[in-house]
Amino acid sequence: MEYLDYYDEFGNHLGVETREKIHELGLWHKTVQNWLYTKDGKVLFQIRKNTGKFYTTSSGHVDAGETLEEAYIRETREEIGLDMTNENPKVIDLVTWVMDKKKDGKTIKDRAKSTFFLGLYDGDFNDFKFDTNEVLGVVLVDAKETLDLFKKGHGQIDALLIIDKNGVNEQIKRQVDFDEFLLFEGEDIIQKYGKILTNVIEETKKITS
Repeated sequence: MEYLDYYDEFGNHLGVETREKIHELGLWHKTVQNWLYTKDGKVLFQIRKNTGKFYTTSSGHVDAGETLEEAYIRETREEIGLDMTNENPKVIDLVTWVMDKKKDGKTIKDRAKSTFFLGLYDGDFNDFKFDTNEVLGVVLVDAKETLDLFKKGHGQIDALLIIDKNGVNEQIKRQVDFDEFLLFEGEDIIQKYGKILTNVIEETKKITS
């Protein structure tokens, strides 16, 4: 059973409840979105198993009693198998997330304050160990090229996909399409991903300057 802290709309802690009850009642809780990038300006999107679409590098709920930084480390380890314990990620955004959706005949009421982390990854691509129940692999795309693609609203860019093939990471170079990036109905792709990509571009400039 997964337990989460819940809050009022102003961030005051009210108690602890199960994840299911949190979403049933629409209680405010905390999540993290974790983004990794490389020194050469590539940003890592995970490939979601349930949709096949590209989303955050890792993400998830902040467990009861857990700090935001601990959630960043845990989610990155659980979903893509990387140990980021000794890294110092940068907080780049705090987003209020409100969405109601139907799943298995039930209404899920999502009310979250999501902290966006940005961290530098300088390891070996063979180190990825994917939670294959959730993640098919990761895709590396150039942050500037991706931002330009999103501004244009269509087209393709070059990418490197690292896919789990029976426990072995296979690297595939191909072009990826605008429509492969996860976007929910009513969302704007620049609003969803633009700040992340801009931060990656800025951080990469600091490294190379």
